[in-house]
Amino acid sequence: MNEISSSRPIAPAVRIGRVHLKVADLDRALNFYCGVLGFELQQRFGSQAAFISAGGYHHHIGLNTWESRGGSPPAPGTTGLYHVAILYPTRPALADALRRLVAAGIELDGAADHGVSEALYLRDRDGNGVELYRDRPESEWPRTPAGTLAMFTRPLDFASLLTEK
Repeated sequence: MNEISSSRPIAPAVRIGRVHLKVADLDRALNFYCGVLGFELQQRFGSQAAFISAGGYHHHIGLNTWESRGGSPPAPGTTGLYHVAILYPTRPALADALRRLVAAGIELDGAADHGVSEALYLRDRDGNGVELYRDRPESEWPRTPAGTLAMFTRPLDFASLLTEK
């Protein structure tokens, strides 16, 4: 296998934008993303598609049944999206997300402190992986003595997170 390299890095301001998810049941997906997580419905196209966001943006997440109505989640061990990561602006906002999940009885697949971020891992109603996370300020990121990034995976301190208001 050949190693792929570029002589020019991508523009540093490039960001990952929207995500579109195939779902089996649009109402069920909307109940999770809007009803539990708190996203707002921006536009809906019957039972086929919906566009949701935070803060009135046209859409952060597209949900559609175009190829997946009544379908089942992909089997373990197959390729596809591992998870969609939803960035929360603050630790209190992530704490609010955790409280919403607990109130809705949604089980977590896991939770971790990565040094650079704190994350909650779960599945939506269609089995899609979802990460809810917040980044720490870059000045707090763990680094080696040489200054390179030194991320890790440690248990998330739920008690501390839930003290956030």
